[in-house]
Amino acid sequence: MQVPSLSISRRTRKTPFSRRVQEAGVKAYTVYNHMLLPTVFESVEEDYKHLKSKVQIWDVSCERQVELWGPDAGRLAQMLTPRDLSDMALNRCYYTPMVDETGGMLNDPVTTKLAEDKYWVSVADSDLLFWIKGLAHAFRLEVDVDEPDVSPFAIQGPKAEDLVARVFGERIRSIRFFHYDYVEFEGQRMVLARSGYSKQGGFELYVDGSKWGEPVWDAFMEAGADMDVRAGCPNLIERIEGQLLSYGNDMTRNNTPHECGLGKFCQTQQAIGCVGRDALLRVAVEGPVRQIRSVAIDGDPVPPCDELWPIIGGGRQVGTISSAAYSPDFRTNVAIGMVRMTHWDDGTKVQVDTPHGMRSATVWETPFCNQEG
Repeated sequence: MQVPSLSISRRTRKTPFSRRVQEAGVKAYTVYNHMLLPTVFESVEEDYKHLKSKVQIWDVSCERQVELWGPDAGRLAQMLTPRDLSDMALNRCYYTPMVDETGGMLNDPVTTKLAEDKYWVSVADSDLLFWIKGLAHAFRLEVDVDEPDVSPFAIQGPKAEDLVARVFGERIRSIRFFHYDYVEFEGQRMVLARSGYSKQGGFELYVDGSKWGEPVWDAFMEAGADMDVRAGCPNLIERIEGQLLSYGNDMTRNNTPHECGLGKFCQTQQAIGCVGRDALLRVAVEGPVRQIRSVAIDGDPVPPCDELWPIIGGGRQVGTISSAAYSPDFRTNVAIGMVRMTHWDDGTKVQVDTPHGMRSATVWETPFCNQEG
């Protein structure tokens, strides 16, 4: 049976790196924020092995920036999230769960504070721009909300710091996790943050201006030629091992941050102005009845998880699996699932109804990558 192809039009936007990505031999894409996001180069397994041992450069332009700029930018930023931004410094990037008035998750972006009156919100896959513009209009805030021509470019893997130092100098080694500094590329000032959608370590360069996309790509490929640098992308296996959640897949507007295991990023009591604050204060008191967990599924490799798989415990459904893949390193199927409190304790035995039949499984409180050794 022929596999359907993806029809590309102006509604599915290319990126400043798309030509280089194609030249690098991309084998598959997904659509993310109406843009192309590579998902496979060699194979999911080969890309995984390389990411965990070498260094990759990723086109993650699909992490679009929503720019808040004006006297009320700080007030608007706080309205979006239950994370307290009152003490946020200018060199910081915060992981910020963003919620609606019911406390339901709308997005889980990284927010960067560029000035007292300017923020970038680096969004996951949802049209958060419209929600933010709506709030700004409804509350008559003095702030411009727009999408700038800024395209994130990720450098990820154990050798990422060495590669970035070759391009921008040794001082980048002093940038701490979820902090940023400014670097120059051919005279253009850009934000460089120690962050990224992997547990292997690395940086994200916010390429300011589409014309710089290919020159940046070429500079990193040339600088890392002897380091076996390759084009890569967020890897399904590696992100599940690290319990890196995918908005729209592992969590939706039907979930609160507390259900998603993101309570540590919520200082709801102090987040005065957050539109979902009252709803989340009630949740914080009562506690969630279900929560994200890592799950090890026994047996042969499972197929891609393109629908929710029921988790069964005590003869009834106690949760769902939303992401799954076979891990060569852990030699088991690794998965992410939303599990009821009756079965979410570490080591709890359950069953998962997969497309290949019922499988025995074990619930883990911590990500797989924290269990090595």
